[in-house]
Amino acid sequence: MKRTELRDHIFKLVFEMEFNAAEDMEAQTKLYLEQLEEAKEKDLEYISKKAEKISEKFSEIDRLINDVAKGWKTSRMNKADLSILRLAVYEIRWDDDVPVGVAIDEAVELAKKYSGDDGPSFINGVLAKLVKT
Repeated sequence: MKRTELRDHIFKLVFEMEFNAAEDMEAQTKLYLEQLEEAKEKDLEYISKKAEKISEKFSEIDRLINDVAKGWKTSRMNKADLSILRLAVYEIRWDDDVPVGVAIDEAVELAKKYSGDDGPSFINGVLAKLVKT
């Protein structure tokens, strides 16, 4: 699986976390990954581990987002944008394998696919401010 496709699946798991209790996410993740019949074991492990690492940093990630998203607190954001931002912020701050520019570009592409008309520019703006701090 290409990195973009892996990121898409990670986004979907992070998005699911908004609608499931933490104690249910292990079972939900397992169900989700079982549907990826063509995926290799290493891809499945990468997806689940990265989604888990992101969830462990939610409070820290949300604080960083809230610090730069003027007029938009994470509690008011649509869940797709918030999930995209959480993934991108994690990659920017804690994933040394992903260059900052790639994390931002991929987040904007996810927003084009899963967010509303203003989503890509909103995501780009928040991440640009985050990178400057």
